[in-house]
Amino acid sequence: MLMKDRPSEQLVYYQAGIGTYTIPEIATPMWAKFSETLDEMLAWSLHAHVMGGYEFLMTNYQAGDKICLFGFSRGAYTARALAGMIHKVGLLPKSNHQQVPFAYKMFTRTDELGWKQSTAFKKAFSMDVPIDFIGVWDTVCSVGLIPHTLPFTSSNSAIRVFRHALSLDEHRAKFKANHYNRPTDDEDALGTQPGDMPASGDRWRFVSKAKKGSTDWEAQFSAQEGHHEETDVLEVWFAGCHCDVGGGSVSNENTQNLARIPLRWMIRQCFLTNTGIRFHAELLKTIGLDPASLYPVVTPRPPAIYSIPMDHVRDSSGSTLAEPESVVRNEEEEDYMDALEPIYDELKLAPVWWILEVIPLEYRYQDAKRQWHRRIRMNLGHGRKVLEHEPFNVHRSVDIRLKAKDLPGGPYKPNAIFTEEQRKKIQWV
Repeated sequence: MLMKDRPSEQLVYYQAGIGTYTIPEIATPMWAKFSETLDEMLAWSLHAHVMGGYEFLMTNYQAGDKICLFGFSRGAYTARALAGMIHKVGLLPKSNHQQVPFAYKMFTRTDELGWKQSTAFKKAFSMDVPIDFIGVWDTVCSVGLIPHTLPFTSSNSAIRVFRHALSLDEHRAKFKANHYNRPTDDEDALGTQPGDMPASGDRWRFVSKAKKGSTDWEAQFSAQEGHHEETDVLEVWFAGCHCDVGGGSVSNENTQNLARIPLRWMIRQCFLTNTGIRFHAELLKTIGLDPASLYPVVTPRPPAIYSIPMDHVRDSSGSTLAEPESVVRNEEEEDYMDALEPIYDELKLAPVWWILEVIPLEYRYQDAKRQWHRRIRMNLGHGRKVLEHEPFNVHRSVDIRLKAKDLPGGPYKPNAIFTEEQRKKIQWV
């Protein structure tokens, strides 16, 4: 869907995710499969994915460019880690390939010396580059069985816009949502105020509030960097499990599925936030988006619909009895059709996942006062807990599913855990 034929206007870089990479020719099929499985479990190639994206930006970035990053699941975590690396150690000038592994190692250090070295390295060798937009689908809480917690993956003051599509129904132990977290009151006080930071020529310098709960060093780093405005953050919940939100639960030939809804929402957000990302108009139409409603002005959407009259289902000749592949629907009708598609729950489809449900695992969470806690417990298939101190933004297609009659399996009830008070405060998006 992204335009790739005008490199002077837009460069597109795609990277296969963790667990999907080129196996050396000398590897046997058995070793190749073993390596791929280990990578999926332990995410031992995470560093290679982050550095690969970093080197692409190092090679191609020019002053004034907008950097926009997208990802799903562990790819979402990788995108956020790449943004974190750019924020912490800066972006090296072109052709500094030998410095990249050293910069990555410095990025991963969270001790006092590591933070001081990162600051010195960034000032001496790198450019201070902002991230214009991050769009992610259902970032998982950890990457692999061995958690990887990297600096600035939960929040990052160098990001202008952050958009996140979350799954209401995913309930596997190793697929807890990784939210964009807010600063604690103590960390909030660490932030510099407007005018505290001196101007710095052509380099981006901001005044900012220090970001949330990893370490005091991370918070102080963000405060020293500064930022003139808070990151524009919007996280929205969608019906479906992990792959129903990010894609992959059905084949590409299946023209209706739940994942099309958050995809349309994310593309609309790209236009609403003025990213300047260029899409092929004809390809937008294939997923139910009308280019005229997105550019040059994003028009407000009409109210959601809860049924499709037969006279709305027409082909190009005007016939109301068109074959499914020739049906032309507007975005509201596409949302309605997609919202009623099946949910693919991996705990039911692949019971082997239950092994992890009965193993005590560590979880990290933020309470209503935005203080951080850790606890160890078995998940036992419990749903995700909606944070009480954050807005409960739910996509309006969820309401379509909630009110639908005769759904296979009975009425829709989300797996996510939230209070009645939270339900009353839902903000439909």
